[in-house]
Amino acid sequence: MSSTAASPAPRPKPAGPAQPIAVKIFHWLNLVSLTLMLTSGLQIYNANPVFGGRAGWHFPDLFILGGWLAGGRHWHFAAMWLFALNLLWYGIYLLMTRRWQNRYFGTNDFKALQTGKNPKRKNYAWHRLTFTLVIPVLLLALLSGLGMYKPVQFHWIVDLFGSWEALRIVHFMTVPVVVVFAFVHSLLGLKVGGGRLTQSIFW
Repeated sequence: MSSTAASPAPRPKPAGPAQPIAVKIFHWLNLVSLTLMLTSGLQIYNANPVFGGRAGWHFPDLFILGGWLAGGRHWHFAAMWLFALNLLWYGIYLLMTRRWQNRYFGTNDFKALQTGKNPKRKNYAWHRLTFTLVIPVLLLALLSGLGMYKPVQFHWIVDLFGSWEALRIVHFMTVPVVVVFAFVHSLLGLKVGGGRLTQSIFW
């Protein structure tokens, strides 16, 4: 009999959170379509900057896609359809699976932010709040973009914003809001579930 005690077996690493394949597809398509829209949108912006006119500040070629105005428009509108259809089918998926009940800000989240003592629970509440607030921003981006895409057919959208210039400014300002949301969304995801949660969204 050996006098030395047997070394304890190593503990198995906890399995990462499992995400449905639909969630992974949605995030990948979102990442691709938003990247294409952002870079091609900057190409369109360079043709006639919103702030400062043609003499205004231009984005470097490193961050733009399309090569010229028409090329940027082709990429932008193609990616717009991918983005819009991706949002549509994911919205249907949330309704059919009732996952929307755990995705949007509610009264329990409001109470958690007011009087809650659990930091993780508060992070979940902040996560749902940012997820809820970005929905009207995305819809505003799509509405204003549709008005710029077909200003004759959807002239009422241009009239809704007051003028073509106002429409362009609103559409452009949705970009930094979405970028900030993506950063906050990722940061809160890391706080709630760490790197394993973030990886499970894509892999």
